[in-house]
Amino acid sequence: MLGGIFSFHTSWKNRQDTYIQKPLPLQCTSLNFREFQFAQAMLFAIEEINNSTDILPGISLGYKIYDTCGSIARSVRVALALANGNDAASALSEAPCTRLSQVQAIMGETSSSPSMAIATVIGSFRIPMISHFATCACLSDKTKYPSFLRTIPSDYYQSRALAQLVKHFGWTWVGAIRTNDDYGNNGMATFTETAQRLGICLEYSVSFFRTDPPDKIQKIIDTIKTSTSKVIVTFLSHMDMYVILHDFSHHNLTGYQWVGTESWTRDPQTAAMDKHHILDGAIGLSIPKVHVSGVGEFMLDVKPLNSSSNEMFTEFWEALFSCKFRQSKSSSGNQRECTGHEDLTGVQNSFTDMSCMPIFNNVYKGVYAVAHTLHSILNCNKTCNNTMQLDPYKILQLVKKIQFKTKEGEDVYFNENGDPAAKYEIINWQPTEKGIVDFVTVGLHDASLPADKQLNLQNKSLIWAQNSQQVPSSVCSEKCPAGTHKVLQKGKPVCCYDCIRCAEGEISNITDSITCVRCYPEFWSNERRDACVKKKAEFLSYEEIMGALLTAASLFGTCITNVVALIFFRYRKTPIVRANNSELSFLLLFSLALCFLCALIFIGRPTEWSCMLRHTAFGITFVLCISCVLGKTIVVLMAFRATLPSSNVMTWFGPAQQRLSVLAFTLIQVIICVLWLTISPPFPFKNFKEFKDKIILECALGSAVGFWAVLGYIGLLALFCFILAFLARKLPDNFNEAKFITFSMLIFCAVWLTFIPAYISSPGKFSVAVEIFAILASSFGLLFCIFIPKCYIILLKPEKNTKKNMMGKGAPK
Repeated sequence: MLGGIFSFHTSWKNRQDTYIQKPLPLQCTSLNFREFQFAQAMLFAIEEINNSTDILPGISLGYKIYDTCGSIARSVRVALALANGNDAASALSEAPCTRLSQVQAIMGETSSSPSMAIATVIGSFRIPMISHFATCACLSDKTKYPSFLRTIPSDYYQSRALAQLVKHFGWTWVGAIRTNDDYGNNGMATFTETAQRLGICLEYSVSFFRTDPPDKIQKIIDTIKTSTSKVIVTFLSHMDMYVILHDFSHHNLTGYQWVGTESWTRDPQTAAMDKHHILDGAIGLSIPKVHVSGVGEFMLDVKPLNSSSNEMFTEFWEALFSCKFRQSKSSSGNQRECTGHEDLTGVQNSFTDMSCMPIFNNVYKGVYAVAHTLHSILNCNKTCNNTMQLDPYKILQLVKKIQFKTKEGEDVYFNENGDPAAKYEIINWQPTEKGIVDFVTVGLHDASLPADKQLNLQNKSLIWAQNSQQVPSSVCSEKCPAGTHKVLQKGKPVCCYDCIRCAEGEISNITDSITCVRCYPEFWSNERRDACVKKKAEFLSYEEIMGALLTAASLFGTCITNVVALIFFRYRKTPIVRANNSELSFLLLFSLALCFLCALIFIGRPTEWSCMLRHTAFGITFVLCISCVLGKTIVVLMAFRATLPSSNVMTWFGPAQQRLSVLAFTLIQVIICVLWLTISPPFPFKNFKEFKDKIILECALGSAVGFWAVLGYIGLLALFCFILAFLARKLPDNFNEAKFITFSMLIFCAVWLTFIPAYISSPGKFSVAVEIFAILASSFGLLFCIFIPKCYIILLKPEKNTKKNMMGKGAPK
């Protein structure tokens, strides 16, 4: 014996209980053809099993079916009646049983809340209860509902699938409406949790029940009207959907994109009630479409139902054919009389619509699951052991493990929570030219696959709200483009934010970036802040104007020095060349040429060798140069000391001593440079701090002490030379070289004193240019002050190039 619990009516008349006398039975209202179809599917499966020789041969399944009117209290009452064998209030029974009966399993209920109440009550009896449409995830809890199973997937999977569907279309700002029962509240809770993880925000989440007063529904309408979201996610039963449509149609609430669950997305009655096209373009989940051969014909053959003596079928027949029986209490004169021989030819209503075939299949699979279990327990082969006492607990344990194929080839089994595999079709409501809604399958969702492959949308054109071909947008804030990052708006959900441009040196190359990423040191952000571009490497190069000018100046100085050297070599035997140690003069010219040339080492991309050569070559050549000038200054001083009687000074500072002094002074600088290069040599360095958007390629000093030691030694020699030259400036001679040495040292010291602050304060390549300028300026100062006057006399005033004139013994003017 199988029990069936269905809501043939969706509501009941309100009554005022006095609590003085026993309440009267519920007066059920609003006949529901869909529940009749579910009961017919159960009867079809039972009849098919009874007529089969392959399953339960020689055993006939019976049934007891009850109407709950959608009342949870009545659902519990009929469940107890089925559990203890009480015959009262049954419907659809062809004949009253003559003995107490106890069902082996219960089919139903359709909704989650009644199912929870029934499962709580019969759980103690361990009677299996198999629901075809109760989807609440809470029913998977086997500690609370140990005997509950179902042939429809849990809302745990449906809620997550809905969230993935909403995320797929980029809707991050949505509203939500749910039925205020276990189905709606639990389903929406799971959806909200999943949606938050996927970055979806709910602008509002409201609940209602079909029996709520009108002002409650009006508040929901006002909430939707004042909202900014354009997508409404629903977790509503089909009965609540009817109420929503009826009330929304009076307020012209069109233009919203509806997302629904399996309870109404493929319900023809919901589509028929949508006269104002509120749900056009809706999208949602549905149980996969199947076909159960024979069930449609069985349902449409209603004549056997008329043979029932139950009052409910009088009401059903009258509603189905829009007629009244003569003996009916509600008979009215404006309706035709029922004959009892009507047929469904030409009748179009929700009972003749077979679009709920997937749910019929769920009922069908539930009945067969019990039948296969009984087949196993009764050890059926060609016959069954019908003397065996059936234990509900044993039936429950076996039905949980049952696995079989339907005649259509579908695998049926239950997991450890009593749930089947979760697969859904994605349905799109596409209105046709005739005004009828076409439920188009546009994709699939399979929860058994990896998360990134569960949602699979087909390449079909979808219709959206108001028959739009464009996917509607529903966001609190538009996507932040690349180059910006999101900053949350105070007091609002995470989906509401401002887009702030990335700071300099930072980028974001994706939309809706939470933070900006800092570029690597060698890169800098572009103008749009969406990519890091390689910084321009800056150094003093030969190609740029400043580098070319300094190169030209260096080569010009070298050429002038060579010209002067040629002049001196050409006139090397003249008095003016021989007057002041021509050997030191040639050595000085050679060192000046090196000074001019060493400036070229500072130009170009710094390398390891060029960095080590720059300051060391400059330091050694300049010390060689100043050592020669110092030697010439000392020679001048000694020469005039030697004119005194009995003086042998020149024997102490002859040519050999002059060469040794130059060598000694230069050797000290060489030692300093060697120590510098050995301990901490200069090296190529990329300076990222000087400028934000470019790299300064420069030579790091390595050891600052080594650099300043080289420079300090040059300064010390220059100062010493300046003092000696200054002391010798007034010695009697027509051509006193000490005066020109004084001027040259004055220029040299002035240049290098101004070089220090200029070098420190100059950025990037300009510090190199300052150093080159100092080298060239001091070199030109020495060249012009010491040698140009001599060249002037040699070339333009040869009459003064005599020994007498040099000694100041010429005729007085």
